[in-house]
Amino acid sequence: MNPNKIIDKYYPQDSALRSVLLIHSYAVVHKAMKIIDAHPELSLDRNFVREAALLHDIGIFQTDAPAIHCLGSHPYICHGYLGADLLRSEGFPRHALVCERHTGAGLSLQEIIEQQLPIPHRDMLPISLEEQLICFADKFFSKTRLDEEKSVEKARKSIAKYGEEGLIRFNRWCSLFL
Repeated sequence: MNPNKIIDKYYPQDSALRSVLLIHSYAVVHKAMKIIDAHPELSLDRNFVREAALLHDIGIFQTDAPAIHCLGSHPYICHGYLGADLLRSEGFPRHALVCERHTGAGLSLQEIIEQQLPIPHRDMLPISLEEQLICFADKFFSKTRLDEEKSVEKARKSIAKYGEEGLIRFNRWCSLFL
């Protein structure tokens, strides 16, 4: 699988949105690779993590987030499941799960219902270690401050705004991956 071919298909060369996507995604890839290198005992699938980390935000072009050049019609929170649908249609169901399950620190069905989120009603929690790693690495980078890696405390603060469940997952990942 060549993630760049998929990115090329949906993101025009030299577009501002493509630049945001690539800078953010490569930052997530680099963070994930450092963690893989530091934890050989986890036996993570390095190639898959690289591919899926590059594609985890492939659905953002379908959302309405003008600050990061997204001019689609869906709320930004939908980018995960929209990207998953796109990758399933491209024949990459395992990569699609990373897209679907990386939003926040993952989203449980209960969180989706309680927060009345405009996304399908099903658990969207990262399950495999690779899914968890990409979700974790993603929490250190925003798309509005592309040149900055968040500290663990800053990442915790961002996650805590959305409830205790995600913070518990993030803290568990800190123990596992740091």
